[in-house]
Amino acid sequence: MSYETLQTQLHQGIALVWLNRPAVRNAMNDTMIAELTDAFERAGEDEEVRAIMLAGHGSAFCAGGDLDWMKRARDFTPEENRADAARLARLLRTIYENPKPVVARVHGPAFAGGLGLVAACDIAVASADAKFCLSEVKLGLIPAMISPYVIRAMGESMARRYFLTAEVFEAAEAYRIGLVQEICVPEELDGTVNALLGHLVQGGPAALGEAKKLIREVAGRPIDDALAADTAARIAAARASDEGQEGIAAFFEKRRPSWVPAQP
Repeated sequence: MSYETLQTQLHQGIALVWLNRPAVRNAMNDTMIAELTDAFERAGEDEEVRAIMLAGHGSAFCAGGDLDWMKRARDFTPEENRADAARLARLLRTIYENPKPVVARVHGPAFAGGLGLVAACDIAVASADAKFCLSEVKLGLIPAMISPYVIRAMGESMARRYFLTAEVFEAAEAYRIGLVQEICVPEELDGTVNALLGHLVQGGPAALGEAKKLIREVAGRPIDDALAADTAARIAAARASDEGQEGIAAFFEKRRPSWVPAQP
């Protein structure tokens, strides 16, 4: 699929999605939001895709909202504003609920909506030179659409600080508060991301999707009889599935499961 603002490729079961507006530090506009939504929906439905990597070309992961897009938005009607916000909400949810694991490869600035993209991914790996900022209040705005994902990633307490101060913070701080799960020197960014992707393709495709769903639906629930019954039903279904049967058989037969790619 050819896109105006993205570069995409399928490589060894990994859907590579590159933000490709380097001249404006991959700032998001309405076209990029629509194309990202399409790319992630397609990858989620493609049986050849085992995992997805989201990255940015040029000097930044994503510097936030495109200035021309923001200027046009000043003249939107209330209905147009709601529709525009709904498109970003759909994108973030498409990433967050995608049945395939999503890894963010972060370098340079990840500001405002760009930080929201990072928070919506399952795993984020940041170069030590990455910088993060929730800058909305300095423009008289709020990080509304990205807030569910950012708060889940960094917690309410740290969200209070960074939503309100709009400080720029470093990769080490992003790691400390849980926004990213790994940091590395710039020269090792690709190697670190590739190692994680290598682990992900070892998992059963259906199991990976169900594990993501399990986290979303179990997190925050009280540990009670209903939760015990729910989780018991889930593991029973997994054990009885073709994928579960194949995985267990492969373990006892000391061979790789059918879904694990052969070593080159």
